[in-house]
Amino acid sequence: MNQSGYITDKLSKLGYRLTPQRMMILSVIENSDNHISAEEIHTQIVAKYPNVNISTVYRTLELLKRLSLVTEINLGGGQVRYHPANKGHHHHLICQECGTIIDLDESALAPLKDTLLREYKFIADLRHLAIFGRCVNCQR
Repeated sequence: MNQSGYITDKLSKLGYRLTPQRMMILSVIENSDNHISAEEIHTQIVAKYPNVNISTVYRTLELLKRLSLVTEINLGGGQVRYHPANKGHHHHLICQECGTIIDLDESALAPLKDTLLREYKFIADLRHLAIFGRCVNCQR
């Protein structure tokens, strides 16, 4: 089943209406190769359907986030971005100087998660994390 079908099925099973606007938003999210902002989603939709309001995009993203169907992350620059939750967990190293984003495998954070549980009795939710710093090119 494709990604869009997964989210559509979840929403339908939970009793949410699959409005044309919601379907357009889901389509843009699922067809994006990268994390996408609400503004970018809105821009893609209004190119074909100019009457869709950005508040509809925000409401739909809030619903999808509340249902754990998308993850939300701030990759810097003050703009929140979204990613389908069923496309896997991953993390990012973000250079604050040049803006380079390096994907970090989830396994790199396993020792941190174990330490937090063992030492602090804290179960960390490390599904989608951004770590800010400087890349090797900017350290030269």
